[in-house]
Amino acid sequence: MFGLFFFILFTPGMSEFLCTSSDLEMSYTFCDSTAHAFMFNLTPCSTLNKSVWKAALTWIPRNDIHFLKIVFNVWYDGAKALLWKELLCSGADDEYSVCGTLKGETLVSAFDIKGSRMKFPKGNYSVVVQGFSDDSENNALICLNFTMIVKQDAF
Repeated sequence: MFGLFFFILFTPGMSEFLCTSSDLEMSYTFCDSTAHAFMFNLTPCSTLNKSVWKAALTWIPRNDIHFLKIVFNVWYDGAKALLWKELLCSGADDEYSVCGTLKGETLVSAFDIKGSRMKFPKGNYSVVVQGFSDDSENNALICLNFTMIVKQDAF
């Protein structure tokens, strides 16, 4: 059986379009100027009446992932709205499939994003997602800048 794998090697500064619908538009760029072997998919493309988004990630990291701290910074219409940090991998008894991935290995993961239970007011959101290989947040493994435009209120 042959499998077809493809990776999107991004040109620095180029935006990757995720989805568009009557109520939502999403895209992302990388924060740094290096090409990445990375693909991300999100369904459904809607903020209305959905309790969970399904995400799929394919990534070839440039470093081993023994420690991984994720930091989310969210801005809504230019104002900082949320800062959230989560330790995914600590090197011992890790429960996530990303933990232990070695540099150059292909990481394929599917997961739910339950934050979509929130009601998003109409407006422009910027979400910076950073992954660090240390607790001091000095060594970035990856950094993505998501743009989310909510076209209508869910209220």
